[in-house]
Amino acid sequence: MSDFLEFLLEQLRDLEGGVTARAMFGAHGLYSGGTFFAIVWRGTLYLKTDARSRSQYVRRGMTPFQPNAKQTLKRYYQAPADVIDSRRQLLEWSERAVRARDSATSRRPQKA
Repeated sequence: MSDFLEFLLEQLRDLEGGVTARAMFGAHGLYSGGTFFAIVWRGTLYLKTDARSRSQYVRRGMTPFQPNAKQTLKRYYQAPADVIDSRRQLLEWSERAVRARDSATSRRPQKA
């Protein structure tokens, strides 16, 4: 486990639902209560976004996760450095990432 990943896990120790990391394809996925909400890749944190939260990242010049030239995951955006450095802000942004919903998923009728 990298120092950066250990730092993130420490910063997020108070996240509701807890936080765990799982290795995946050369990166790590962060989970809270079983919900996949972030990717840690090459020393960078990418948080899950939705239609409402994505604009915050774009306004701050953050970029989507692009593991290679042919693939861009536009649901996961780079977290700003000042957010990562502030435990309070990182918890807030991570909580939003945990709650982020795919617009297609949110339009589906709920099962009874």
